[in-house]
Amino acid sequence: MENNVLKQVFATDVFHDEVMQERLPKKVYASFKEIVENGGELDVAIANVIAHAMKEWAVERGATHYTHWFQPMTGITAEKHDSFLNASSSTKAILEFSGKELIKGEPDASSFPSGGLRATFEARGYTAWDITSPAFLREDAAGVTLCIPTAFCSYTGEALDKKTPLLRSMAAISKHATHTAQLFGHSEVTKVNCSVGPEQEYFLVNREKYLQREDLIFSGRTLFGNKPPKGQELDDHYFGSIREKIASYMKELNIELWKLGILAKTQHNEVAPAQHEMAPIYSTANIATDHNQLVMETMKKVARRHGLECLLHEKPFAGVNGSGKHDNWSIVTDTGINMLDPGKEPHNNLLFLYVLSAVIKAVNDYAPLLRLSASNVGNDHRLGANEAPPAIISVFLGEQLEDIVEQIIDKGEATSSIHGGRMDTGVATLPNFRKDATDRNRTSPFAFTGNKFEFRMVASSMSISDANTVLNSIVADTLEKMNAELEGKTGEEFEKAAKALIQKTLKENKNVIFNGNGYSDEWVKEAEKRGLPNVKTMVDATKYFTDKDVVAMFARQAVYTDVELKAREEINYETYAKVLHIEALTMIDMAAKLYIPSVIKYCTALAESINSVKATGLKATTAVQEELLANTSELLAKAQIALDELKVKTAKAETLEEGEPLAIFYKDDIREAMAALRAPIDELEMIVDKKFWPVPTYGDLLFEV
Repeated sequence: MENNVLKQVFATDVFHDEVMQERLPKKVYASFKEIVENGGELDVAIANVIAHAMKEWAVERGATHYTHWFQPMTGITAEKHDSFLNASSSTKAILEFSGKELIKGEPDASSFPSGGLRATFEARGYTAWDITSPAFLREDAAGVTLCIPTAFCSYTGEALDKKTPLLRSMAAISKHATHTAQLFGHSEVTKVNCSVGPEQEYFLVNREKYLQREDLIFSGRTLFGNKPPKGQELDDHYFGSIREKIASYMKELNIELWKLGILAKTQHNEVAPAQHEMAPIYSTANIATDHNQLVMETMKKVARRHGLECLLHEKPFAGVNGSGKHDNWSIVTDTGINMLDPGKEPHNNLLFLYVLSAVIKAVNDYAPLLRLSASNVGNDHRLGANEAPPAIISVFLGEQLEDIVEQIIDKGEATSSIHGGRMDTGVATLPNFRKDATDRNRTSPFAFTGNKFEFRMVASSMSISDANTVLNSIVADTLEKMNAELEGKTGEEFEKAAKALIQKTLKENKNVIFNGNGYSDEWVKEAEKRGLPNVKTMVDATKYFTDKDVVAMFARQAVYTDVELKAREEINYETYAKVLHIEALTMIDMAAKLYIPSVIKYCTALAESINSVKATGLKATTAVQEELLANTSELLAKAQIALDELKVKTAKAETLEEGEPLAIFYKDDIREAMAALRAPIDELEMIVDKKFWPVPTYGDLLFEV
């Protein structure tokens, strides 16, 4: 039955290739596909035909409006809806949609983050149709809307979004990886695509309880809260039986995603209570990015239908596993060669070893930039904790590839590959099967996993565009430099030069290869000895936007201009300060209006209890109540002192100059003051009678869905 549902609904809300082929004249379709595959400018006449067909298809499905759907530097999506109505008749509804309207939109650019690229009075910005990502329909309370994926740029041409740099980086990796493939004898290769699959982790909590938590509403995470008696200690939630209510949610989520052509594949319970994961099948980087934005939006929308709230924050609960987004990345030629597939004999696969060495070098050379690409405020709470990779970038290769790398470094080439052998469980009724050649390492931030790299550091609420823009760019730049050293060489001379270059590259960058436990304290010390940077926070990482080597690299690959990078640096600092400001104000509000008054009521009840017992004239002791009252009053006083201090520091922050100094103040001073306020209130939660406690606890949120 489920299989029939999948077949019936998959991609029904997408204006995909088959729909276009069916609805467009053959010549128009052929011209459009040629531009998609090889680039070029879309003729207005062709655009008009496509727009008409797209409008007819959408209207048949109930659409009344269309929107240019884009991804500004807020990290979420944006849209402005226009109806298909035309004003040419006052008595009859005429529905029109032109090629011009399809290709170009004009949203207000001054109201989005621009880092100074746009002054407030300079409002004009443009959205441009991304023809490589199909249009789709979305139905909600507003009706059915035709959504056209677009890029977003300023009047003066700078990228104001996440998509434009990603598309530029895809062009860069395609150019230089294609050259690499051709150098290694694959002359038929004309294009290389980066293939991406983002695994999405998330929490589901009861919506009624969520609405009682001001911190969850305003900041997406709990700013107060103590661990429940049971957390994830027994590992019983991970891959455990999915509860009925959650299973119902997942079923509807799948159907909604399948309608949008999103290849939702895997679903399961994650490590923490109330935590889950969804993973798709891979697609090209820009479509994977579009799809992941839709996944996050759909998760939240469907959750509310089921009386749930979907939390995408990286660390919604202190002391409990946070959520990440593992970004699986590889590069594949238009002839079907995965350039990161080692094959059966990786030691003999020269192209693979060459690309592998280039990726390792790129990661080592630009480790802080990679760390930056996975940075947001929430991820600072997660990276380096027990469930997440540390803030130190390293590369895991596994036993097989590490052995090959050591052979190449020692001897100039590898002559053998370790193979996995067969798994023997010792149970006669269980099949013996071939093992992989290497184990997996969940503690590595950048791990090779068979035929791809898994960048595990990306934050769960982030767009994956930044991470893939950086990966594409740094690998493209490294391949360009390495390719130049092989240019003009053929035959034995080429093979000899390629092997020497691979050996040299691996030898110079072996310090970034680490197959051990990335969570251990020993690794932090070892990484420091190796000279690997430990960029601990988003604020520390942000300066790398304008690092001279980073600026030069992005300029070489035509991905970002120096002006665009400076703008993103300013936006990062501004975002960090604003997020912490909201959290600080929320803490002040909750402490002053909820926690402290509730604790005072509890203290009053205790005092009345003590006085009532004493008034009886009996010799009953009130030592327990008095001790509770003393402890509670002491913690209450600490909370009030900490609250006053946070108020003072927050007021001071509002007087400081924006940019890096303000972000640093929030990182060092405000976070410290927030922690000082949280500590006594979390301790009070363990003392105060539950009927006095003003908000749902961790136990309520994590276990009572």
